Amino acid sequence: MMAKISVPTLEHLKNAYTVTSQATQVTPLLESAALARQTGAARVFVKPESLQWAGSFKVRGAHWRLKQLSPQEAKRGVVAYSSGNFAQGLAAAGQSLGIPVTIVMPIDAPVAKRDATAGYGAAVVLTDHGERAREEVASERARQIAAEQGLTLLHPFDDPEVVAGQAGAGLEALDQLAAKGASADMLFCAVGGGGLIGGVSLAFHYLSPQTRVIGVEPEGFNGMGTSLAHGEIETMPLAANSICDGLMARAPGQAPFAAVRAAGVCGLTVTDASVRRAMKIAFERMKLVLEPSGAASLAALMEGGLDVSGKTILVVATGGNVSLDDFIRHIADT
Repeated sequence: MMAKISVPTLEHLKNAYTVTSQATQVTPLLESAALARQTGAARVFVKPESLQWAGSFKVRGAHWRLKQLSPQEAKRGVVAYSSGNFAQGLAAAGQSLGIPVTIVMPIDAPVAKRDATAGYGAAVVLTDHGERAREEVASERARQIAAEQGLTLLHPFDDPEVVAGQAGAGLEALDQLAAKGASADMLFCAVGGGGLIGGVSLAFHYLSPQTRVIGVEPEGFNGMGTSLAHGEIETMPLAANSICDGLMARAPGQAPFAAVRAAGVCGLTVTDASVRRAMKIAFERMKLVLEPSGAASLAALMEGGLDVSGKTILVVATGGNVSLDDFIRHIADT
C-alpha cells in the first residue's frame, strides 16, 4: 500500500505563486464564442500556457522548486530528466537564477525541444532507450550523473514543490475568470506525470469546489485515469508512441496522484487523430500554435464525448513547443 502523502495547502500554493509570479508571465484567458457554438457550451475559455516563458507551464514549478535549494545545492547545480517541456522550463529557470542545469533527454525527443533546452544554457545528455521505457532509461542516467557530479536530482513531476509551483496556472485562471464574471463548471487539463493537474486541481478544489476537473491523457498512456479508477498507482504496459510526446508517462507520480485524488479528478483519453484536429482548430479559431501535448485538453472538449451543454468550460492548453515542420505535418494529417 502506498504511504499517505500530504498535499500542499492553499496557503502553500499561494506562497509559491507569490514567488513564481515575479518570474513568469501572466498568460491570457481567451474566450471563444466559436468553440462555445461548436460544442454547445455556454462559454469556453482557453488558457494558453503555450505563451508562457519557455513555451509551457513548466517554468512555474521549475522556478519554485529551484528556489527551495540551499545555497550549496544551488551552486553545485541540478540534474533532471525530461522529454522536453520540463527540460526547457528548468533550463530557463536555472538561467534566470544562475543555477547550473543538466538535462537528460531521450534521443527521440523532438529536436526543437532539445535545441531550445541547450539554448537556455543547460547541458543536454541524450539516452538511447531501445526497447525499454524512455523515462526508465533517462531517470537511471540522471541518477548516475547526480551521484557522480554531486548534483541535486530533481523529478519533473513527482515532487510536492513542483505540484505547488504549477498551481500558479490555476490560481491565475481563477482570478481571470472572476474578472470576467465567470466560474468554470468543467476544467480540461492534460496529464503526463501529473504535476500540472495536481496543482491546478488543488487550486480549484480549494477555491472553486463545484468545478469538475477532467484529466486528459493519450490512449495507451492513461496511467492517471487508470490509477484513479483503481484507487492506487498503476503502471501502464509499454505502448506505441503517441504524438503527445510530453504525455507519455506510464504512471503518475505519487505526489500528483495524492493531489488529484484529494481534488476528485476524473480521467479521459484522447486519440492522436483528435489531437491533430484540435491543433488545427486552435490555429484556425484562436490563432494559437499548440504542440500535440498542449492540444490534448482541447481535443477532449471537442471530441471527448462529455456533455458540456450550457456549461462554462475552461481548457488549459499546456504548451506550444513544436517545430514548424512538425506542426504543418500534424495539421495536414487531419
